[in-house]
Parts: sequence; structure tokens; C-alpha cells
Amino acid sequence: MAEQVKSKQRVADHGEVFTNEREVNAMLDMVKQETERLDSRFLEPACGDGNFLAEILRRKLAVVKQRYGKNPRDWEKYAFVAVGSIYGVELLPDNAADCRKRLLSIVEEAWRRAIKTDGDPRFMGAISYVLARNILNGDALTMLDAEGNPIIFSEWSLVIGDKVKRRDFRLDEMLEGNVEQNESLSLFGDIADNGDVSPRSEWEYDEETQAFIPKPITEYPLTSFYEVMNGE
Repeated sequence: MAEQVKSKQRVADHGEVFTNEREVNAMLDMVKQETERLDSRFLEPACGDGNFLAEILRRKLAVVKQRYGKNPRDWEKYAFVAVGSIYGVELLPDNAADCRKRLLSIVEEAWRRAIKTDGDPRFMGAISYVLARNILNGDALTMLDAEGNPIIFSEWSLVIGDKVKRRDFRLDEMLEGNVEQNESLSLFGDIADNGDVSPRSEWEYDEETQAFIPKPITEYPLTSFYEVMNGE
């Protein structure tokens, strides 16, 4: 069982206490169906070294193995979807780095067991790139990264075949919707005098989530998930 405390000093300085494995599983079991849905997105705002995210990833990869274990290309494609659905913010840089390494190791171990010698050599590079975009060193309270810039997450959506669409969003806009301090906002858009609901000008209707979301700050062309690291 993993240690819950790295040092007394870190507890005193940062209140750092990791969640016990038993509690992690008990809490995730409350949303078991979502943890096993490959494209269901999870954001851990204080992810530590990844106790929650690691277990979510293991559950998703178990589903990938069950459904696609006989086809190496399908296994890699849906494992990419699983990894792309997991997000974390962590205040301490060593924890963020450890979390990325931990998740990468889980994927690599599962990949080698499932694919053996038939894997695409680009796969692990793509996974490493996604984790670098999805697990960030920053402060989820201020929604700023370690350099003081707004936290930006990438959305990875499987479109057709092995093609994925990447869109980048600011976390503060996703969570707060650019609402001014004394302004309220309907989750489904503004309500006109006649009762019709219309989106705010800076929001757009997203077919995937069937809700109004902020416009992405950057959109990228469709690309093979094996080549996402070349899309900058």
C-alpha cells in the first residue's frame, strides 16, 4: 500500500496527505459506470502523484482489453481515448511529474502485455505527449499554471478512423464561463425577454456534450492519434 505522507514538512507546508487506496476505490465505485466509459472525462484538481487518476486509468484500460484486446490497432486507438479523458492539476511540480510518469508506466505495461510485438512505435510517444498536456503543474484555485498563465487543457476527440480533433480551452472559462463578479449565467445560455434560450456570444453549442461551452482558444486540424505530438 502506498504511503499517504511523504514527509511531515510537506504536510505542514502544503497539507499534503494522499488518499488511501481503499478510499480511492470506494469513492470511484460510486461512479463506477463513468470510470468504465472510455470517453468520460475526469479532472482531479489536486491530483498529487495520481492515486485517483491511476485507478481510473486502470479501470478504463481493463475495458479496452476486454473489448479490443484481439486487435492491436483498436487497442491502441481506444487506449488513447482513455488516456485523453484524464486530467489533473497539481500544485507541487515533483508530484505532477510523478503522476505523469506513473500514468505513462501503467499504459506502457498494459500496452506491452496486450500488444506484445505488434505495437506501433509511435504509440507511447503520443501517450507521453497527451499526458504532458493533461497533467499540469499549477493551482486549481487560481486556475493559473506554474508560470502564472491561465491553465489550458486540450480536448482530444476521436472523429473517424484513427483521426482525432484537438481543441484547447482555458480552464477558468470552462468552469466559470467568463462570468463577471456580479453577473449570473445560465448553464444553457442567456434567456431572452420572450423566454427563448440563446448562447452567449463567446460560447458555442457543442454536439458532443450537447451543451453550450466556451469557444476554444485554439483548434487543430484532424490528425492521426499517432501523430498528435507533431501538430503544434
